[in-house]
Amino acid sequence: MNLEKVIFGFFIVLAMTLNFGFFLGEISNPAHHNVNELFAVVVVNFIATGLKLGDRSQVGAVLLSTSLVADLQLIVAVFYWTSATHITMVGLTPDVMASIVALSGGALLANVVSVVILVVDTLMSRL
Repeated sequence: MNLEKVIFGFFIVLAMTLNFGFFLGEISNPAHHNVNELFAVVVVNFIATGLKLGDRSQVGAVLLSTSLVADLQLIVAVFYWTSATHITMVGLTPDVMASIVALSGGALLANVVSVVILVVDTLMSRL
């Protein structure tokens, strides 16, 4: 068993599952979406992106691009949350929360694509 591949797969799957945990709940209800969980999602996604940087294959390029998409959407979600609560003082209205959760949903989709590619690549390497 290759420890590097285990750690790589761990962070890719962890990024997806944490993102799913944040995404789950009533879309416009701030009580269902914790800011600390969003922070954890961002950190783990950045770690997963960093792990994908070394792969120079075509599959590695697609994995990196899905990770960059997830990172971008999560950064925008964090910026939107921060600006709504600290800059414009609008607060977490249902509209603001729905936008933040929708952005994390896009990141979740990118993470799902990444996990599917990882599983397919792993299965293809076994044949």
